[in-house]
Amino acid sequence: MGNFRRLAGNKQGKTVYVRFRLPYYTHWGQSLLVCGSEPVLGSWDVKKGQLLRPVHRGDELIWSGVVAVPGGFGCEYSYYVVDDDKKVLRWEAGKKRKLSLPEGIEHGEVVEVHDLWQTGSDAVPFTSAFKNVIFRGTCTLDIERPLGIIQNTSNAEDSIIVHFKVCNPNIDKDTSVYVIGHPLKLGKWKVQDGLKLDYAGEYCKYGKNGKLSVETGFRELSMDSSNGPPKYIFVSDGMLKEPPWRGAGVSIPMFSVRTDSDLGVGEFLDLKLLVDWSVQSGLHLIQLLPINDTSVHKMWWDSYPYSSLSVFALHPLYLRVQALSSNIPEEVEQEIMKAKDQLDGKDVDYEATMAMKLSIAQKIFSLEKDLILNSSSFQKFFSENEDWLKPYAAFCFLRDFFETSDHSQWGRFSLYSKDKLDKLVAKDSIHYDIICFHYYIQYHLHLQLFEAAEYARKNRVVLKGDLPIGVDRNSVDTWVYPNLFRMNTSTGAPPDYFDKNGQNWGFPTYNWEEMSKDNYAWWRARLSQMAKYFTAYRIDHILGFFRIWELPEHAVTGLVGKFRPSIPLSQEELEREGIWDFDHLCRPYIRQEFLQDKFGSSWTFIASNFLNEYQKQRYEYFLRTVFSSICSMPLFPLWLIINGRFKEECNTEKKIVSKLRSCTERSLLLESEDKIRRGLFDLLQNIVLIRDPEDARKFYPRFNIEDSSSFKDLDDHSKNVLKRLYYDYYFHRQEDLWRLNALKTLPVLLNSSDMLACGEDLGLVPSCVHPVMQELGLIGLRIQRMPNEPGLEFGIPSQYSYMTVCAPSCHDCSTMRAWWEEDEERRRRFFKTLVGSDELPPSQCTPEIAEFILQEHVEAPSMWAIFPLQDFLALKKEYTTRPAKEETINDPTNPKHYWRYRVHVTLESLLWDKEIKTTIRELVHSSGRSCPSVGETEAMIGEKQPTAVIHEKSPSAVQLNGASEKETVAV
Repeated sequence: MGNFRRLAGNKQGKTVYVRFRLPYYTHWGQSLLVCGSEPVLGSWDVKKGQLLRPVHRGDELIWSGVVAVPGGFGCEYSYYVVDDDKKVLRWEAGKKRKLSLPEGIEHGEVVEVHDLWQTGSDAVPFTSAFKNVIFRGTCTLDIERPLGIIQNTSNAEDSIIVHFKVCNPNIDKDTSVYVIGHPLKLGKWKVQDGLKLDYAGEYCKYGKNGKLSVETGFRELSMDSSNGPPKYIFVSDGMLKEPPWRGAGVSIPMFSVRTDSDLGVGEFLDLKLLVDWSVQSGLHLIQLLPINDTSVHKMWWDSYPYSSLSVFALHPLYLRVQALSSNIPEEVEQEIMKAKDQLDGKDVDYEATMAMKLSIAQKIFSLEKDLILNSSSFQKFFSENEDWLKPYAAFCFLRDFFETSDHSQWGRFSLYSKDKLDKLVAKDSIHYDIICFHYYIQYHLHLQLFEAAEYARKNRVVLKGDLPIGVDRNSVDTWVYPNLFRMNTSTGAPPDYFDKNGQNWGFPTYNWEEMSKDNYAWWRARLSQMAKYFTAYRIDHILGFFRIWELPEHAVTGLVGKFRPSIPLSQEELEREGIWDFDHLCRPYIRQEFLQDKFGSSWTFIASNFLNEYQKQRYEYFLRTVFSSICSMPLFPLWLIINGRFKEECNTEKKIVSKLRSCTERSLLLESEDKIRRGLFDLLQNIVLIRDPEDARKFYPRFNIEDSSSFKDLDDHSKNVLKRLYYDYYFHRQEDLWRLNALKTLPVLLNSSDMLACGEDLGLVPSCVHPVMQELGLIGLRIQRMPNEPGLEFGIPSQYSYMTVCAPSCHDCSTMRAWWEEDEERRRRFFKTLVGSDELPPSQCTPEIAEFILQEHVEAPSMWAIFPLQDFLALKKEYTTRPAKEETINDPTNPKHYWRYRVHVTLESLLWDKEIKTTIRELVHSSGRSCPSVGETEAMIGEKQPTAVIHEKSPSAVQLNGASEKETVAV
């Protein structure tokens, strides 16, 4: 900014007029303004920015405005969409624009700036995934002419100097960019006579003497001379119009990787072999599940990778103990070799693997702790990470000391404070070695992951991480920052494709109001930490940044929740509609026939143990008289209903679970405990409205309201009113609120790093989600069996939009092979819809079927086609001997699922398998997707991984613009 201020003051007495011009369609009540770094443009105060005026020109709505500035003026600026009060409704994505007036502009002359609105997708090529990985080495051009330097070689008084600017982040050395057009100065459409652009830095081309690069379509240049013709026109033409870049990748949980070197589980250093295999298979991306420490319970429950103990610490599970030291004692080496044999099972043995790795690491630590802890490398790591590292180490110590992660059970340490922390981690404390051991583990995890991440970058492979939506309620983060969480609530998802009863993940929901006070510093720190290793990331359950499905802490299932934030139904609103019996609508509706239907001959046992006193077919009978004067309906006779109320000790789902476990008469039940529990849950959930626990006059309609018998037994008037209000609550009244909520939080995440951001937008998707994602440049997810389009059973990959990741399956559902084989009728419908054949499809997912489905996806317009490794293995028969169901990573319907899947073939074996690599690479290459160059990795494998040497030739890489070195192409 110092340079701009200097330029603004060096030509006093000379006034130049800058006319901003931008085509943009707005809605009624919206305007465009330009705001920038200098006072004339508001000094970044949008309220003081320069409003533009609209003019219709043909099919375009052109916004323009003029400001007077001194000669030599320079600034940064952006465009904003505002309402009549100059409240910002939308802003441009990407970097701030720069304006630097050239030398030689005379007093009173007009400079016209032609801009295009910068969308979120325009910024994608400048993320680290492209800039530092995929286009690595292509953007190291020397600056030919600095920004703001323009040579005026025209002597004609009526001439206009046009300054062209276009962005292309993937430009090879010795390749040029030209402007060609109809005028003689632009070569009469001949490239050799066109205008060559000079490179001015920041991945853009500027110029005066020529241009090079092939575009699709044409551009038009016109000017506004109504207020006098401009002397200079700066044309910012956005991105070069090329065929969009497309690539492919592989997804696999870190724990699922299998190599000859691992100790019972995939390890960070194994990623180097996966990079080699990906490059040779034509894949530009590796996607992982979360890799943060989840050691909350110190048992297999911790295999759930989305329940973080710390959002900053890495998981010790992925440590390679052999790499901790070059001087490991022989007896420890023998222990490692023995452990390799013991842990080399079909699936991950989480508890045994963790115990073994920590035991071995402790022995090595005790031998060389002083050497490591006093090293400059460790000291640098510690100083950069101590803000989270100290609380993490202290938490781990207290967890083990108190034998629980529930910090409410830690006595005086239950409430975190900086003073207590300093004493816990002090060097003179008797447990300092334990604290340092946790430092030591995190240090080596950092080194190993960083080494693998750098290897991926050098080989032009994007490493994509996963940002979980929640943290465990017994975590370092809830201990240190309790004000950032609503600890009396739980996070989940309403009923959807994954589970008809909804999902309850158990995480506390966020206190967004509190988080906003420091501009979401906790989130910004998370993203900065991730960016040390990853160049792309997946935002888990991105819908949660619009609204989260919030459940009471005592819930077990995910059905009886509400969205937060949301606009509830008020008591006044309901009463105006003739709804008044809130006691009935909010209580479980229980009739004797319901009990008999669900529990059979055990119904009396259930009634006496779980409901209030049973007497004469009655559970707290009450009378309800319906008068025509209230409902404007015919007079009904006085009638009785049974409305049971659960006993105090079992009136929540968690209490029911506890009661069933402690029930001494369980042996008398004829039904299974699971069926009894499900039946009781159904009774408890048989309500119409949920009363707000913080405001008794606010209500939320229960999800799938029409499925409840409580609703079915209402009169027609009440049904119609409640149905209308239900659809209004879930699908209409919240849209503006949720859009604004996302626009408060998501830009903060996106601006916290330069990683490529992708959002997992599956489930019940509000209509505001996709426009916001498009506006922010977020890449969505398309799973074929879960189409976003209404009325479709299967997604059609050829119709996906560019800003998406497409895949036939993901970690939260069965693999492509298992899905194909588990439902014959669905398989027939899929075959008829996608293949267009009425023939009976094969019952097994043969390699031919797998190739057809994969080919559909690689040929899709989506920017990325990312396939689970299991789906790639289905391309070869010898890799399909394992039962397909065993390849499923997660079962979302089971909250205690054991995440333990391991690939049944080693990466070394896959590296040797030329056939499958060639099949995958040809699929990717023939679809027009980019493939990484093979040569470098083969050389590296030859030097470092002798067992993985592959001697083969592969197709050359596909360039973004299809231009090889020294090739001239036209725009």
